[in-house]
Amino acid sequence: MAVSANRLELLQIADAVAREKSIDKQIVIAAMADAIQKAARSRYGQETNIRADINPTTGEMKLQRLLEVVDTVEEYAREISIEDARHRNPDAQVGDFIAEQLPPMDFGRIAAQSAKQVIVQKVREAERDRQYDEYKDRVGEIVNGSVKRVEYGNVIVDLGRGEAIIRRDELIPRENYKYGDRVRAYVYDVRREQRGPQIFLSRTHPQFMAKLFTMEVPEIYDGIIEIKSVARDPGSRAKIAVISRDSSIDPVGACVGMRGSRVQAVVGELQGEKIDIIPWSQDAAAFIVNALQPAEVAKVVLDEDAERIEVVVPDDQLSLAIGRRGQNVRLASQLTGWDIDILTEEEESQRRQKEFVERSNLFMDALNVDEMVGQVLASEGFSSVEEVAYVDSDEIASIDGFDEDTASEIQERAREHLDRIESEHDEKRRALGVGDELREIPGMTTAMLVAVGEDDVKSIEDFAGYAVDDLVGWKERKDGETKMFEGVLSPFGVTRADAEQMVVAARLKAGWITEDDLAAETEAEDETEGA
Repeated sequence: MAVSANRLELLQIADAVAREKSIDKQIVIAAMADAIQKAARSRYGQETNIRADINPTTGEMKLQRLLEVVDTVEEYAREISIEDARHRNPDAQVGDFIAEQLPPMDFGRIAAQSAKQVIVQKVREAERDRQYDEYKDRVGEIVNGSVKRVEYGNVIVDLGRGEAIIRRDELIPRENYKYGDRVRAYVYDVRREQRGPQIFLSRTHPQFMAKLFTMEVPEIYDGIIEIKSVARDPGSRAKIAVISRDSSIDPVGACVGMRGSRVQAVVGELQGEKIDIIPWSQDAAAFIVNALQPAEVAKVVLDEDAERIEVVVPDDQLSLAIGRRGQNVRLASQLTGWDIDILTEEEESQRRQKEFVERSNLFMDALNVDEMVGQVLASEGFSSVEEVAYVDSDEIASIDGFDEDTASEIQERAREHLDRIESEHDEKRRALGVGDELREIPGMTTAMLVAVGEDDVKSIEDFAGYAVDDLVGWKERKDGETKMFEGVLSPFGVTRADAEQMVVAARLKAGWITEDDLAAETEAEDETEGA
């Protein structure tokens, strides 16, 4: 930067740089002032505190040396005594600064080069900040750009006021771009990094398809139709669940459009990706049946605690329900958030038969009855010895071929069996060293005491250290599939609410918390809900 530039040229340069880089002119002028300060220090000494001011209206430049007012001067280049300061300003106090005007100066070649580097660096930083501020709020939007270059399969996109990247794994398979091609993509992340803001785009993100539908379907844009969930196998197949807030508007029909015009526009952008538009339902079973289209479903069995569902289909519909390489059931699982097990009617029949045999054998062994009695109890819906032992005796007596004496005998045998099992568990519990105090926890059984003892929990303090997840298990969702992790008490069917009560009871007995703490916590929760 030539310092001989007059005031008008200085402002013209600032204007030109600000327009070219799309940044504030004040930032450029401030960068010039910093550059002049740095160059002036090289002339007057690095220890000198110099301030340069450029008037943004007139371009006039002032160069000043700042001296701090002190009692005793130790650095003459940066400090001035209080006595000398008051000769210049009678109101000067210790800690104030006295400005000393410096004469205009001509910068040498090295100083000018150094000043230029400062300006370039400051302008580059301002440009990066502007890019980051502009795009950080555009995460979740679709942007258009042109391909600038392709590096190792990654596509660098020129957005006009910034540069973005579509990584190879965010491109639709078999999709190729070359320099100058127009590209549309979804902004899924913007990060501030050392080399400048990094804008990451995707064409495989599920929300890319959702945003395309929003652009093509006015009812979605207006909020009349809502996209509830999306699942994609990029470049191959996708499912999208929609619901209408207006009962007079068919959400599926609106998304398809006249003669399929709307959905075809999205399909064209996604390189021919087949799209199933599914009506969303609050009823999980109905929604999952819809999600498995085009396969027909005969029956569904929900397990809400594990978020798993068994779907029974006719034998000839199995391959259609599963799809090529499991695609249809995988997308349906991602769309609904449920793990889906597909069974044929024959497989379900075989499984039911197997469960019937297992229950029959259980009753035969535990109650010491013949095969016929065991089968009758299993066929009547009894699934455990506990049910037989503690159900109303009239229920057993009302079974064809049974009478009150038979019911009493069967229940007596069931209770003897349970007492024997209880005795065995108690003996094992004592052998593990589990204290009697744990019995006082509400809902705790002897079999549970054995389970926690095998987990090396022997006292109230040990049990108080459990988290609820440790007892009932937890689940982690990854790649569209939910993986279950068993807890210590999972085999006993303990609910999360029951487990929480057990842990709280243990912590109360251990003295970790008090009843007042619980009351205060409940009151705080009520206030939060009320707000």
